[in-house]
Amino acid sequence: MARKVKGLYKRGNVWWCAYKSVTGKVVRESTGFINYDMAIDFLTKRKADVMVGIEPEVKKMVNYTFQELATEYLKWCERQRCFKSKRNFVKQLGEAFSNIPLRQFNTMMLEHFQTERLQKGNKPATVNRLIATIKHAFHKGCDWNMVDEGTMKCIKRVKLLEENNRRLRYLSKEECQALINACDSHLKPIVIMALNTGMRKSEILGLRWDNVDLRHGFILLDVTKNGERREIPINDTLRATLEALPRRLDGGYVFYDPKTGERYKEVKRSFGTALRKAGIRDFKFHDARHTFASHLVMAGVDITTVKELLGHKTLTMTLRYAHLAPSHNVKALDILDSVLNDNQNSTSQLLHNFTSIRREGVL
Repeated sequence: MARKVKGLYKRGNVWWCAYKSVTGKVVRESTGFINYDMAIDFLTKRKADVMVGIEPEVKKMVNYTFQELATEYLKWCERQRCFKSKRNFVKQLGEAFSNIPLRQFNTMMLEHFQTERLQKGNKPATVNRLIATIKHAFHKGCDWNMVDEGTMKCIKRVKLLEENNRRLRYLSKEECQALINACDSHLKPIVIMALNTGMRKSEILGLRWDNVDLRHGFILLDVTKNGERREIPINDTLRATLEALPRRLDGGYVFYDPKTGERYKEVKRSFGTALRKAGIRDFKFHDARHTFASHLVMAGVDITTVKELLGHKTLTMTLRYAHLAPSHNVKALDILDSVLNDNQNSTSQLLHNFTSIRREGVL
């Protein structure tokens, strides 16, 4: 960018300008340009018109409805990995705001929406996903000249709710086995994979044989939640389970309904039945992921390795399991004691214990 010009600012990818009209009123409008030099030319022409007494004809923005914005936003969202969840959020927002003109949106309206959703039993995290979606939709609406700046400022003022994501429900070894024993034949290998890999339900149900390498002992996930590839080792328990599964000649999905040949899209009902049979309460399928991570940490596996296996992008999410490794921390202090006090007899063994990673399965 060669030079900075007063009165130009960016909203999204588009340059907007601000200048005084003939009457002295500040006018703000979109230049319609992404290119900075072209935006400068636009502003220069506007100012030149004002200097000779010509009032610039500012194109008035159409007062679109939320449904019109939502339609365009969903078209844009098709390129995103989270399109399915975004589509669901937009649908819920449409039910609340469908025909409301965009200029009528304000901070109070969305804050009342937050309160209503909480009163209906939605968790703060769910409400935040909805608010984040509508904020992003309005942001894109600014780029497309569907939303004016005043409305956008009101939307930005809405704060997200405080979330409590500290739920950490995991099963004991005995509960793991009881759950597996209670599973129907089609569900059992799915649960075994969840407990022994920490994979998400969508990753498991969408797994194809092309991504399973039994020879070298790993599962390769090309598309994950954080957008990065992930390799997951296959332990002996999981290997035996996978080798026992029927495999179609054309490969396809690892878990599918033999009657229809289609992949399982959901196992909520059969999983709930298995939990009742096993006498396990307050447990969701995603908690199998917590179980996997918790047992690794309690077995002495370092947090960084657990982070990589879970596919967390940052260490923050993984640190929720750190408190499960008290003996691990004791070993660390024992090592320090050995180093500082020249206790050479135990240093070698302690270092070995501290850095070793348990390679057996969770079960």
